Amino acid sequence: MFPLLQIFVGICFIGLIIVLFFEHVDYILYSVMFIVLAAVVSAIFIPEVRELTFLVNTIDWEAIFFFIAIFAIVEVLKESHFFEEIGNRIIKRYGSHPRKLFYIFCIVTTLLASVIAGISIVAIFIPLIIIVTKESDINPTPFLLGISVCVNLAATLTPVGSVQNILIADEFSIGFAWFLANIMPYFLITLVITLVSLDQFILKKYLKKAGKPGERKGLQVENLDKVPAKTTGMSIKKNLILLIVFIFFLVLVPEIYLVAIIFIMVFVAFNPYKNPDGRQKKFSLIHYLQKVDYKLIYFFICLFMFIGLMEINGTLLLLEALIESLSFESLLFLSIVILVVTSIFSGLLDNTPVTIMFIPIILILTNNPLFHSTPLLIAFILGINLGGNFLPQGSPADLMVLEMGRASNIKELTYRKMVKIGGSYAILHVLIGIGYLTIITLLL
Repeated sequence: MFPLLQIFVGICFIGLIIVLFFEHVDYILYSVMFIVLAAVVSAIFIPEVRELTFLVNTIDWEAIFFFIAIFAIVEVLKESHFFEEIGNRIIKRYGSHPRKLFYIFCIVTTLLASVIAGISIVAIFIPLIIIVTKESDINPTPFLLGISVCVNLAATLTPVGSVQNILIADEFSIGFAWFLANIMPYFLITLVITLVSLDQFILKKYLKKAGKPGERKGLQVENLDKVPAKTTGMSIKKNLILLIVFIFFLVLVPEIYLVAIIFIMVFVAFNPYKNPDGRQKKFSLIHYLQKVDYKLIYFFICLFMFIGLMEINGTLLLLEALIESLSFESLLFLSIVILVVTSIFSGLLDNTPVTIMFIPIILILTNNPLFHSTPLLIAFILGINLGGNFLPQGSPADLMVLEMGRASNIKELTYRKMVKIGGSYAILHVLIGIGYLTIITLLL
């Protein structure tokens, strides 16, 4: 044990997290600076850290390649206007029925966010929702609050529903079948309770303010030209089929990073892009790889290195011992502790570094013969994802909802309101999670 070294590395790690709160700061610069400081000081005390291979081996390269491939696939779908077309079709059919529109948008975005990063879904759907609700003379606030709450819930459903799920699924070798068997019952119950309560306690109030359906001016079809350009029917069917096949193979093949790498090439082959002069279509993987935001990838690499340093200097063992001491050797109590602690951490901080920090701890606990791994993993997945609703800074998707609302001058969508509504639902979801974990542990 190296107490002073643990404190120093811990301070560097906390400094990295604090930098994330400052939007205009180059967090990659500070990420590199903090990891270099932590690694150099660690190398003075621990000989193993002096080898470059130590830091390289701390990085989960399968996860890194999966991230790159997934982000590139999202860029292909975005450039082909796949998500915009889904939104347009929903708008044309349900634009004059606000309650139906609310349920359709929430359900569709929730299902899409369970397989594609929530921030990408928010980026596509929020502008569409704002346009349609304003043209229908409906306050968009309940729609945006509903999407914000549901997107974080959606992240629990599949191993690709969020970056943190990808990390967890990769580390513990759990796939779609495990998530559907162990998480889906919780997800379905919680989604129904969430949607009904959002309707009754939030949407209903705003619809009353807007007046009766006949008193609203209704959707102006001619204003739909404000919505992003559509793709062709053949294109959307083609990409929908590819997306379904992609998800199918993610279910079947444990090496999800390999599936993602193969399918990015498939998506590129089926989605050629036009040259700037518009004359010739080209098949180019580099075109989409250049659109990927590699800042996030670099940040993950630094996080992996930090966790490696905290593991070798004994910090994670101390945290694991603390959590285990709180369990009183009770599987249920330990599961509840993990659920509550990880959800609080994820609310205060971005949930990705929290996931990377807790993975080694959960790994130690699941290897303990005293504890069954299933409730611990369920608690970890729920806590990491649901905590994002406590505070907007805990979820990139929530921050984007808030920023887009401000940019569109939606005065009622404030930080305080998002904390109030999001925090209330975070507590509700955690309480439902505690009940669900109680049932699971009793059945074991």
